Parts: sequence; C-alpha cells; structure tokens
Amino acid sequence: MANFDTLTAAQVAAGVAAGDFSATEVAKASLDAVESRDPAIQAFLEVSADLALQTAAATDAARAAGKPLGPLAGVPVAFKDNMHLVGTHTTCASRMLENYDSTFTATCVQRLLDAGATPVGKTNMDEFAFGSSTESSAFHRTNNPWDTDRVPGGSSGGSAAAVAAGEVTLALGSDTGGSIRQPASLCGVVGMKPTYGAVSRYGVVAFGSSLDQVGPFGRSVADVALAMNALVGAGRDPYDSTSQDCPVDFLEHLEDPVEGRRVGIVPALMEVEGLTPEVKAAVESSAKVLEDQGATIVDVDLPNIASAIAAYYVIAPCEAFSNLARFDGVRYGYQEEGCTTLAEQTSKSRAHGFGLEAKRRQMLGAYLLSSGVYDRYYYPAQQVRTLITQDYLRAYEQCDVILLPSSPRTAFRFGEISDPTQMYASDMFTISNNIAGNGGISVPLGLGADSGLPVSAQLQGPAFKDRTMLQFARAIERGFSASGAVAPDFAGKGGELA
Repeated sequence: MANFDTLTAAQVAAGVAAGDFSATEVAKASLDAVESRDPAIQAFLEVSADLALQTAAATDAARAAGKPLGPLAGVPVAFKDNMHLVGTHTTCASRMLENYDSTFTATCVQRLLDAGATPVGKTNMDEFAFGSSTESSAFHRTNNPWDTDRVPGGSSGGSAAAVAAGEVTLALGSDTGGSIRQPASLCGVVGMKPTYGAVSRYGVVAFGSSLDQVGPFGRSVADVALAMNALVGAGRDPYDSTSQDCPVDFLEHLEDPVEGRRVGIVPALMEVEGLTPEVKAAVESSAKVLEDQGATIVDVDLPNIASAIAAYYVIAPCEAFSNLARFDGVRYGYQEEGCTTLAEQTSKSRAHGFGLEAKRRQMLGAYLLSSGVYDRYYYPAQQVRTLITQDYLRAYEQCDVILLPSSPRTAFRFGEISDPTQMYASDMFTISNNIAGNGGISVPLGLGADSGLPVSAQLQGPAFKDRTMLQFARAIERGFSASGAVAPDFAGKGGELA
C-alpha cells in the first residue's frame, strides 16, 4: 500500500469517496507520519489526534450512509496557530496566549472542515507572525525538512515545513508581508497569498489588519487551487467586513495554455543587492519555461517599489501596536501574579508575556503613532502605499502577471541573521504585494545549483485575478518535474496506508 504522502489532496478525496481507503486510515497515516517525522522538524505546536479521528470517522459514516462528501473529504490539513479552532489552543506561539483555549472556529478553518478536511493540528510560527524564520516562537524553533540546521522561513514556517515533510497534504498560513510565500520558497512547496479580501480573516488573530491574508500551502498548484475553492466557495463572510465574493472555480481553467499572454519582468528587481545567482538563474529559467509555452516576456517598471520595505515597517508596526493592545493581562492571556495595581499588572504581564520581537514591533508602532511623529512617518507611508498601488495598476496594463523571486536566497542557517533589519530584507520581493493588496504565489523550481536547497519563482497578479495567476503557476510547474517533492530525508517515514 502507498504512503499517504505520495497522494495529492484530490487523490486522497477521490480515494476516500471511492472506498479505496477510509478517511480514518488516512488520518491514522498522517498522525503516524507526524509522530515519526515531527521530532526532527517540530512543525507542530499541538497535534489534535482525537479531533482528527473524530472528524475522519464522521466522514466515513457519511459515506456509509450514502451522503455526498466534500471535495476535501479525508484530506489531512494543518492550521497556523493564529487561527481559532474549537478543541485546540490558539497561542500565536506566544507565552501571552500559552493556555488560551479556542472558543470559536475561524471562518477559513471552518470552510475547510465543511469541505471534509481532517484537522491534524496547529503549526508553529513566529510569535504573533512577527518574523521570517520561525525563530521567534516562544516554544521551539521549526527546522527546514531539506536541512534541519536551516530555517523553514516565516512567519508560517510550521505550516510550510509540515507540508514539505509530508506530514499533512495541505496547510493554512497567513501572509502579512510574505509569510506564506517566503517559507513556501525555502521549503520547496507551493504557497499562495490570495488577493486581500478573498479569504475571510474572521477568527485569525490580527497582526496588520490592512495587510493580513490567509492562504494555502500544498505540494502542487492543483492542491492549492482545490483549497482555494473551499476557502472562497461559500461567498463573502458577513463576520469580516473586508471579505469579498470570489465566484470562481480555481480548477476550471487551471490547465489552460498561456500562449499569447504577457508576463512582466521588473529588470531592476533582478539586479537588486542580496539576490543570489542561483535564485536569479532559477527565476530566469521559469521565464524561459513560460516563453517556451507561448507567453511573451515584457519589461515593466515599479518605480516606487524600493520604498516598499520602509513603508511596510511603518504601517505594519502601527497596526500591530493597535491590535496587540488587547493583551493587557486583565481579560485573557498571561497574567502576572502578585501585582497590587492595574498599571503594574498590565505592564508586567506584557513585559513577561511577549517575546523580544513582539516587544520591538509594538514599541516601534507606539513611537510612530505618537504625537509629533505620526505626521512625519505614518502619513507619508500611506502616501507611498498609494504610489506603489498605482505602479502595479500601470504595470498590469502591460502584462497579465509579474514574475519575480519569492525570496532573495535559499534557506539560511539558524542564527546566521541576527540583525533585525537584515531579517526584514528577507521579504524584499513580497512586501509590496501586501501593500497593494494583490495576489501572489510561490512556485517551487527544484533545487538551487549552488546550495542544493529549494528555489522558487513568485508570480503576482492583479486584484481578484488569482485564477489567472494560478494558470501561470501551473504552466511553470509543468516545466519543473521536481516541484513539490516531499523532502527526501522524511519521505515515507511513517504514514503507510494500512
């Protein structure tokens, strides 16, 4: 019998529907893979074995009763630990929420469950999604399955690593400045940030409310498209005022040719300092793959993109400061004992409950929003945001998608980057897309010529044109047979379908 990590999400769902294997057998195989592989990876903060088996049993009972099954029936899925799920904790990888029990289920999680998915557990992340390496988790680091001495990326590093190690078939992450696409790149899986508003954020602990977006990880573009159908199929979420209708089937035109369509390249971004030769070469190869399939490569300009990181690190900390003010040691979360005044309790609870990076970003946000500073930094950052958005609109008049790197380099070693500003630069190719609110996807291209580690290309598309972006992603995938492979050191270790 095959190992479940060789099956796509569609194959798992089809096999469960046909009775080739049961959802319970798949759930046990996934849990077995987690037990065998995760001690070396540490992708999970919490494994919800009982919940997984209960959900799988319900799927099997529905099939036995002749009831229709959802498109993700029996598919093992993991959720980033900033997403609420009743029956689990939601910690955001912070001591502040270490013992917090989810009191409701996030819409994005519920929609995958409604589609039949099996919830395997909650994955590790940078604390409150502040980071690009999953090193700032309060509980433990997550290791890259391709080299456990290296980072998986962040902040959704646990979700990316769980998929790359074959522990689950799909996972959800959140992307505020590249937190899906960068770890997807470093772990060699597909990771998609949909257009802002496409996927509900209700029940996802907020970092930057104007920037955050939920999206899926998978080992293939088709699996990600299948997950997107589940995430948006029920329409806009009335509990999220930013949620929008996306009435499309992301699988319907996935195999359409790209002949005659235009792919934009930003020449300045291909010469930027910090971009390694092997990543540049891989992205150029992906452009050639698209050209060979009939696409036309055109140069486009994003003249204000050089200011994207500066604008982001004004806007994002300000929003983070506002969102995290709720964690005051009074209503819920970590509460310092032995305090005699409310002020003492609040200050000490926050001092001891938050980690270094969380404190850094909140202090920066507090400063930027302070009297006399706001007008010098926050307002100009929003003006730059407008300029970057307008740049993208003009660029998309000349092309259907833009092709660029996902990350400037392959996975770096733990401790290799200690300067926060250098760490922030890890997202140099992704942040502008969050500022504009457009869709983006990272597509694996195999292994780099120099490092032997996963490299990828990123596609960005206009707002609510995510289906077109997926078509181009699939076209790239067709040209790279190594795309989406389970890391060889973990493939087949546990996870046999009985």
